[in-house]
Amino acid sequence: MTTSAYIAGAFEHPTRKATDLAVGRLYAECIAGALADAGLEHKDIDGFFCAGDAPGGLLTMVDYLGLKPRHLDSTDFGGSSYIALVSHAAQAIAAGKCDIALITLAGRPRTEAGPMPFGAPSAPPRPWEPPVNTRLVDLYAMCAQRHMYEFGTTSEQLAWVKVAASHHAQHNPNAMLRQLVTVEDVLQSPMVSDPLHRLDCCVVSDGGGAVIVTRPEIAKKLGRPLVRVKGAGEAMKGQNGGDVDLTYSGGVASGPIAFDQAGVRPSDIQYASIYDSFTITVLMQLEDLGFCEKGQGGRFVADGNLISGVGKLPVNTDGGGLCNNHPANRGGMTKVIEAVRQLRGEAHPAVQVKDCALALAHGTGGWLGSRHGSATLILERE
Repeated sequence: MTTSAYIAGAFEHPTRKATDLAVGRLYAECIAGALADAGLEHKDIDGFFCAGDAPGGLLTMVDYLGLKPRHLDSTDFGGSSYIALVSHAAQAIAAGKCDIALITLAGRPRTEAGPMPFGAPSAPPRPWEPPVNTRLVDLYAMCAQRHMYEFGTTSEQLAWVKVAASHHAQHNPNAMLRQLVTVEDVLQSPMVSDPLHRLDCCVVSDGGGAVIVTRPEIAKKLGRPLVRVKGAGEAMKGQNGGDVDLTYSGGVASGPIAFDQAGVRPSDIQYASIYDSFTITVLMQLEDLGFCEKGQGGRFVADGNLISGVGKLPVNTDGGGLCNNHPANRGGMTKVIEAVRQLRGEAHPAVQVKDCALALAHGTGGWLGSRHGSATLILERE
């Protein structure tokens, strides 16, 4: 894995409300942007990777886009799928299945506003879950409540995750929420699902993104900064037959796999993109990935420790899902893109991590309080 593939192109669509753009058009523009960034052409793509956001499914999108791939992958476990797909593309390239892999995301949940589904109606757990009228935010609020009960985590500590995101988003001209907020602002925002306030929750945005993963020899000819796929891990967490522990995520399994493969430790990471659907999501994943001990996440995120240039671990320097965007309600793609920017030295100067050579992107796709997939990716500037 350490020499099998490089990320050669990355593009984040600037729109946050695509009133006049169909999802297919968003896809096409994301692909064009990633190709232009890499210095490649449409005909060069021979591997196509997408998840459940593709309208009509993988085959429809391949046909619509006029691609001629010899390798296809439509793995989907929610918002973390795109982090995992970078690993899948690297594995396919190492196996000789393709040379230039395209990974895509696009959607319009802000324009096409509607309720977010909670699992398929025919799924095995459904007879027991709908009667309690579960909402997505409630599943995260349960985790926050349990974390507070077990470890003494406070709403003030959770608020620091949002504060850090706002400090970064003020420098992002495309971010939905660019205004600086304080801990008090978060705590005074309306309660959505106790203990989560409105400002503890991510934005809903249209948009998308794409990344291109290539063979080393191809990447080295393109003249772009080299970002190597150094390690990756995947895992899932479910209900465990009723033996439920809400205080951890699947990152406790995916993280060690990635770190072991990369041959590095959490203390080596200079920048981290952490899926931030809610503030509690970030706090728990930081613990599970080993950046601090279990139960110490509240202390770790407090007092600006996630703010670039201020804290020990810069996190989500584009503003993340809490302030920048959350395209198609699936934030894993943007986590990879911002990690690539940091490693290339292309992040905004106000948030760029000095001499950033090792970055992590991690996501949780699904529902933190019930079942979800986790994916961890470690990238290195060569």
